[in-house]
Amino acid sequence: MLMVGVISTAALAAVGMSMQFMMIINVLMTLYVVGGNALISRFIGQGRKRRASALLFSLVLFAVGLSFFVTIGGYFGSNFIYEMMGAEGDVIALGASYFKIISLGIVVIFIDNLLYNALSAAGDTKSSLYIKLFSALINASLNYVLIFGHFGFEAMGIEGAAIATVISYIFNVIAYYILIKKMNSKLDFLPIVRKKDLLRVWSVGWSAALDRGISSMSFLVFVSIITAYGTAELAGYQVGLRIEGIAFMPGFGFAIAAMALVGQNIGAKNFDKAYELGQISGRIAYIFMGSVGVVMILFPEFLVGIFTKDILTIAVASKYLILVGLAQIPLAIMFVYSSALRAAGATKTTLRINVLSLWFLRVIPSYIAYKMGYGVVVIFIIMNVETLIKGVIYWYIYQRRNWLYTKV
Repeated sequence: MLMVGVISTAALAAVGMSMQFMMIINVLMTLYVVGGNALISRFIGQGRKRRASALLFSLVLFAVGLSFFVTIGGYFGSNFIYEMMGAEGDVIALGASYFKIISLGIVVIFIDNLLYNALSAAGDTKSSLYIKLFSALINASLNYVLIFGHFGFEAMGIEGAAIATVISYIFNVIAYYILIKKMNSKLDFLPIVRKKDLLRVWSVGWSAALDRGISSMSFLVFVSIITAYGTAELAGYQVGLRIEGIAFMPGFGFAIAAMALVGQNIGAKNFDKAYELGQISGRIAYIFMGSVGVVMILFPEFLVGIFTKDILTIAVASKYLILVGLAQIPLAIMFVYSSALRAAGATKTTLRINVLSLWFLRVIPSYIAYKMGYGVVVIFIIMNVETLIKGVIYWYIYQRRNWLYTKV
């Protein structure tokens, strides 16, 4: 995002919008990843490595088959997707060329997501972290070479960014495979397909996928509302969202840790310990995310200026950062506690909370505010209020403990 912002505001908006499309694709990954996490963590907690390894092998086959159809749809439908979002002509042209290349790498993206989450569910979060960090370094280096044309390579602009992204995912998959096969991992690839376990994965995954799908649609509508304000507002939102991702990283990390620890202890029938570890993960997450939120509130212009020099984009993104900085603690609670519920298999509960909250507290009020002529800052305020309310709801449900005894 940092280097893409140097190309143009349109390029920045195009790549930012692709993130919203990937949220839709993540729906399909959720179908097998969330249920797979819940079962793998339970199997590991029960000491059943072979059962967990057989499930991982089955899910890899499923991911490869599913990715074929997504690749076809993404490659040939990229123009339509940007047009549907209401993007302007230059954003459509740049975005379509970017997303076509990303679509060709969907298979490695699907496998990467599966293996990363499976290893985390098995309790090996450290190795996954190192792989992701090295992958980010590869991605940044290739972005520099391919976007701007260094070391004898032709300057490829936004297409170079897409190629760099796909290559970094290929590295991830190779690294995960070596880790699983060569380093005494808690998991393996056992070539056995157990229909019963796959059905259990899908019984948990369908509600999580529906949750992600409806939520993703709400985000697309939400972004469409912001797009209606103009390219500068859209780019400002995308830059702000990417910077906020710095706060997301520890939040997601502790959410993954909570999912693994809660799932494994539920599998071992240690329900009190599962609850306590989820609470500890939540506390650490909101300390980290709250600290990053303070930085976003105090130094918004400096942070945004790293990504873009466009004055209007900086103004919008800075206002966004100040507001979301205030919402980092409830966001941390939402991340960790929702992951704990999913680890327990309580995906129907998270489905109801997320769908009702996003549509009735964020999207519909934002649309009304836009139609009434309010500025984009009001849209950001509405988004933060929805995050606060949802964080309180997840805190209340977590304290009740009923979710610990969900049958999978």
